[in-house]
Amino acid sequence: MTIAEARGKCKNVLSRIPRDILIIAVLLLASSASFGLGYLAGRDAGQGSTLSPDASPLVVATTSGQVVASKNGTKYYLPGCSGVDRISDANKVWFVSAVAAESAGYTLSATCKGL
Repeated sequence: MTIAEARGKCKNVLSRIPRDILIIAVLLLASSASFGLGYLAGRDAGQGSTLSPDASPLVVATTSGQVVASKNGTKYYLPGCSGVDRISDANKVWFVSAVAAESAGYTLSATCKGL
């Protein structure tokens, strides 16, 4: 079989497939390949991490800790701050340190700056 014959057979096969189905198939293959490559790149990027999720918990499961925040808010408080009284016990999230609270996305409340 020559190249010209192979090209003719490919054209013959492609001419029998409706153009819309061919476009959809190409889009599905391209998006699947893109997703797979993105997934692999993300997985490879995390391999250099030395921290494991179980190594150092940021949130203390008990009701004691160094700082407290509301799971619905963006501020954290020291235990002596007045804002702690306004947080219901069900919404309190305790952290082992201010650094842990800040790494979780919380910022120190303005009412606690004097403590």
